[in-house]
Amino acid sequence: MKENNIAYIDGQNLHLWLQSAWWNMDYKRFRQYLKDKFCVETAYYFLWYVNEECQTLYESLQKAWFIVYFREHSQSLEGKKKWNVDTDIVFETMKTIIENKKFDKIVLVSWDWDYIKMVKYLIQKNIFKNILFPNNKYSSLYKSIKPQYGINLSLFDIRKKIEYFKQTKKEMS
Repeated sequence: MKENNIAYIDGQNLHLWLQSAWWNMDYKRFRQYLKDKFCVETAYYFLWYVNEECQTLYESLQKAWFIVYFREHSQSLEGKKKWNVDTDIVFETMKTIIENKKFDKIVLVSWDWDYIKMVKYLIQKNIFKNILFPNNKYSSLYKSIKPQYGINLSLFDIRKKIEYFKQTKKEMS
């Protein structure tokens, strides 16, 4: 029987890393990768705040069937504070468990050490599938979990499946 897994994606973490690594993710291909490789039926993508300059990103995520969550904040603080989505992801994960929503396992996308306690709990309860790290510079705290749980998205064989490549007119015909 096919699993019905849920993904929680630290979009701020992922987006900032992609910018620093100088490559773009094809969100449709990434969403399909999550579905094919990890049986993710529902994928939540958490972002810091609504910003007109990021409208293309929001549209790409919605077209790729991500459910987008934005961090609540005061407009007066915009640009003055780091907009962590960590607590929102932990809250939504625990809410899913408490409300007995129908799912098999959880997939997390982040490199942030803030999730280690939750990850260990989910492993203990046998409801954790994998943590997908944007790169190999993830927190050393994750070395305390079994290696089969961690996957580096920037590895060449994975990156070529999810990276965005602008097609030329010749390729399109």
